[in-house]
Amino acid sequence: MTTARLCHVELDDSNLPPPTPEIEQERKVALFDLMEDNSFSLPGREDRPAPPGPFRLTLSIREKRLVFDVKTETGGPAAEFHLSLSPFRQAVKDYWQICESYFDAVKRLPPSQIEAIDMARRGIHNEGARLLQERLESKADLDIDTARRLFTLICVLYHGG
Repeated sequence: MTTARLCHVELDDSNLPPPTPEIEQERKVALFDLMEDNSFSLPGREDRPAPPGPFRLTLSIREKRLVFDVKTETGGPAAEFHLSLSPFRQAVKDYWQICESYFDAVKRLPPSQIEAIDMARRGIHNEGARLLQERLESKADLDIDTARRLFTLICVLYHGG
């Protein structure tokens, strides 16, 4: 098994209101999918080599910043980065608006209309994932599927905050 991966992901949502059932479902699916398949590594910096994986990741929002607290598999410090939430604001808002439309559509619309909303949802999700990859450039390397799942978790945190 590759070491360029996450072996544990946790959301620190202790200061957030309880999630709605839909948000909790998004969270569970993203966490499950991340543990099934992900690609995550830290680059070397200056004269230091890249820390070896696999990694434990805790995502949180502190002082209006998105915090990635990355530890080694055994819990030792590996990296911590703080990202401004501002660049994510519109993508998160768009994502939740389309998700609400999707959740509503599943209850009352025919499959063809649900599929159209789901395609729009995937498009917004992909934009958010690419934005995350850009913001993490030179801090962490991750593939698009890992970025998509982490973007979902950012949306869960941001929505609660």
